[in-house]
Amino acid sequence: MPVSKFLRVNTATREVKFEEVPEKYLILGGRALTSQLVFDEVPPTCNPLGPFNKLVIAPGMLSGTNAPSSGRMSVGGKSPLTGGIKEANAGGIASQKLANLGIKAIILEGKPQGNDWYLLKVTPAGAELIPANDLAGKGTYEVTAICRERYGPKVAVITIGPAGEMLLPAAGVTNNDSDGNSSRYAGRGGLGAVMGSKKIKAIVVDSPTTFDAPLKEAERFKAAARKFTQILQEHPVTSKGLPNYGTNVLMNIINEAGALPTRNFHFGRFERAAEVSGEKLAEIAVARGGKATHPCHPGCVMRCSNIYPLPNGKVCAPIEYESAWALGPNLEIDSLDVIGQLNYLCNDYGLDTIETGVTLGVLMEAGVIPFGDGEAAIKALEEVARGTPLGRIIGSGAATAGRVYGVTHVPVVKGQGLPAYDPRGCKGIGVTYATSPMGADHTAGYAVTANILKVGGYVDPHKPEGQVELSRDLQVATAFLDSTGFCLFVAFAVLDNPEGMPTICDLISAKYGISFTVDDALELGKRVLKAEREFNLKAGFTSADDRLPEFFKLEQLPPHNTVFDVRDEDLDQVFNF
Repeated sequence: MPVSKFLRVNTATREVKFEEVPEKYLILGGRALTSQLVFDEVPPTCNPLGPFNKLVIAPGMLSGTNAPSSGRMSVGGKSPLTGGIKEANAGGIASQKLANLGIKAIILEGKPQGNDWYLLKVTPAGAELIPANDLAGKGTYEVTAICRERYGPKVAVITIGPAGEMLLPAAGVTNNDSDGNSSRYAGRGGLGAVMGSKKIKAIVVDSPTTFDAPLKEAERFKAAARKFTQILQEHPVTSKGLPNYGTNVLMNIINEAGALPTRNFHFGRFERAAEVSGEKLAEIAVARGGKATHPCHPGCVMRCSNIYPLPNGKVCAPIEYESAWALGPNLEIDSLDVIGQLNYLCNDYGLDTIETGVTLGVLMEAGVIPFGDGEAAIKALEEVARGTPLGRIIGSGAATAGRVYGVTHVPVVKGQGLPAYDPRGCKGIGVTYATSPMGADHTAGYAVTANILKVGGYVDPHKPEGQVELSRDLQVATAFLDSTGFCLFVAFAVLDNPEGMPTICDLISAKYGISFTVDDALELGKRVLKAEREFNLKAGFTSADDRLPEFFKLEQLPPHNTVFDVRDEDLDQVFNF
């Protein structure tokens, strides 16, 4: 297998070839690489489901090494949901395997004729397209199980579900964890539909190694990796909060702060939040023989995932905080078992749980389903796999559902549903939602850190002052972190430890044999954002797209009775680096 190559697949001609990596991309990875390739190769005004869009899958700059928690993978393309550039990030085992095979990125391009589906098989011997009509129509769990049986229990399976095959704009791209659970999603933005448009049902990655990606300065790298592990193990969030209760430890915290979006963003608190919290999840999961915490990829020291056994014998691994919120308090559902069932169906059908939950909230707003009716929500979601009109509406996202049913209370930015923090109760995240090139995306600049968790300083979540600067700095830093392969949660420790960023830069320097400084890291983050912003501008976006829905300015959010009052002219200054 060649070292550091692009694997380019023309799905129209079925040509599969390896290419030398041009110098401008050599040290890039993750989001920096996917966004730059999309910027360079995809016409901004193209149809996201047409022949000119491309799907780029890239391991992070440090993926495939023993740097702790560095196995994240980026998936990029033009989004069918937002109409702009998109990067979605996932854990799982695929990123490390791709990096160990020397694959800098997989680029799926073109658009095939006909209805035949294919599987891309990648091994140390090379890559080939294999007919896969027998996998068409199957859910991601079954596809992953079949591929692991055929190609070995240690392979990574990147796949889409029926939603991606139907080209639904809320479809994601998943890969499996070490246990074979098909639930590590690059969920946001509809990139599963882009993969479906290329008629690629699955990508199987078979690598005999996990942590053997080449290092220019091995001893220096090992020392920096040990130091960074220590930094993560010394911070209370990354060493106790996440390892004990996973991401859903946030449920009670955000609820107490009055920023938990409830009943389709009408309230900031859910009186039954404790019933769907991380503490409750851990209690039930362990009692049923599951796991309160679990690593989504090898080498993760935070282990913030979980394994939740359902009453029907199936297992949902994991129920993350955003999923628990979207399918729980957002819908006034207070049962983890119902949430787990909805989450499992989303995973199997290949749907983004956040977008799906927000869409169900809009349908409840419209009276199609009663708020709090878990069984009705499950029945509605099952329509997606059947391809019925209601199912296709759900799979098309919240903005579409709002237009179909005449609902104005629709929490989306750039067509993408808002995640689990109300911007009136956490105004820094509101700035991120409004201005990120990705559409509403909490991970693009996680201002919850300083607004609510008091990590990396404190900015009052209820006042407009300081929110633009907070979001700007975090968006720059996050664009860099998303490029490294590190889990975003390392940011908790990095923000509070002055040695955090220099240690990450030391890891990059040692891996690539270069001098990479903190200034270089921030410059890379800015470069990523500039490319993404320019793509969106060329696609037709304006400052009007960098706004929250007007009801956030007009409707007060209980219990603090706040509105989103960061001025439009200030939002337009976010990218004045």
